[in-house]
Amino acid sequence: MSNIKHISYWIPVMIFMTGIFFSCVNDLNTVKKITTHPDNPDETSEMLHVIYTDSGFAQIEIYANIAETYAQPKNVTKFKDGLKVNFYNEEGEIGSVLTSLFGEIDGATGNITVRDSVKLLNVSQQKTLESEVLYWSRDGDSIYTNKPVVITSPDMILSGIGAWTTPAFDTAQFYQPTAKIFLND
Repeated sequence: MSNIKHISYWIPVMIFMTGIFFSCVNDLNTVKKITTHPDNPDETSEMLHVIYTDSGFAQIEIYANIAETYAQPKNVTKFKDGLKVNFYNEEGEIGSVLTSLFGEIDGATGNITVRDSVKLLNVSQQKTLESEVLYWSRDGDSIYTNKPVVITSPDMILSGIGAWTTPAFDTAQFYQPTAKIFLND
């Protein structure tokens, strides 16, 4: 009799355990559909700080509050909620500073687009370029836009439509100058 009680106890336990083992099947495709969305980034970084060097010397330093990297449909990194880029001169000092609220790096070309409250500051000359959008071509090492631009220096304000400069912002050319205001005569 004790043997029957012992068997009757283990039969339900074995059925329950068998049900648990065979009911927990994870199909990876189903898990991916549930946990990922095609619009979500592949990588997300907060408080990003990256330094690009050449021969051990800092060339470019990037700060971003939020960086999102996407592999598909196009390899791109988006900087949201603030972006700051320091361009270093030959003496190893910060020569110019680019800031904006949004930025994007094309992973294939390395070109950068910045928009929303864009400012480029030449530190030594205390001159600032402001625009809605700037494009930075890594190949040509140039920064340009076809949007309205205002350049402010201690002695003058220049405005125009479209402009070209270098990352150092040591020179600038307007495509269509519209005003030149001298502050000190």
